[in-house]
Amino acid sequence: MDTTVPHSARVWNFLLGGKDNYPVDQQAAEQFRAMFPQIVDIALADRAFLGRSVRYLAGEAGIRQFLDIGTGLPTMDNTHEVAQRAAPGSRIVYVDNDPLVLAHARALLTSSPEGACDYIHADLREPGDILEKAAATLDFTRPVSIMLLGVLHFVHDDGEARDVLARLLDAVPSGSHLAVTHATLDFDAGATAQAEAQEDWNEKSANPMVPRTRDAITRFFDGLELLEPGVVSMTRWRPEHTPWGDPAEVPGYAAVARKL
Repeated sequence: MDTTVPHSARVWNFLLGGKDNYPVDQQAAEQFRAMFPQIVDIALADRAFLGRSVRYLAGEAGIRQFLDIGTGLPTMDNTHEVAQRAAPGSRIVYVDNDPLVLAHARALLTSSPEGACDYIHADLREPGDILEKAAATLDFTRPVSIMLLGVLHFVHDDGEARDVLARLLDAVPSGSHLAVTHATLDFDAGATAQAEAQEDWNEKSANPMVPRTRDAITRFFDGLELLEPGVVSMTRWRPEHTPWGDPAEVPGYAAVARKL
């Protein structure tokens, strides 16, 4: 664990108001926020999407197993908490490549008695390793929801990203789901500032990322049934109804799809 270089999970934790980060992460987050203030809205929207999507998956879709890759540091309403409120017997495997994330997860994320949580140290780019370790907790003959929130943009090559997705999806049966959030520069509001902040981040961070267009992200779901409303701004995926209408868009995409 290198605490001299900012790490995306710890920076995200700081942006969400957490305390599990180091001065180097705080500095990187503040610099990013100074250049692109909307990054805080994106972080909050990503977390809110997790809650809505997992409530749908554990509720209406009947999913009882979740493979959460790139889970990040624990905050409020983590995947197992949302899932097990809807279905106490849900089984969740958290995956991250930062030892600090896994150390905190093991200490703080406690399963319901009826369900199970496991935590494995692995990298998205090595799906075989993830699947082998996750099989100790998950039954891959039954549907699984694969959660890739804010992580697929760290795989820079589109072909490699599609290969990773294919290997993960090949391991799960029909009825499984894929949930994704992904960075983008598609949105006009703040796009220049976002691009400059993104470039600055990539120069300083151990975790450079590549934003993608809506079309590129949509292609990751080829062969799957995209659920309504498709690939949309994170705030616009099945938002909670409010008297003042739909929430404002943020420059980040979200989608959920079902394996046929």
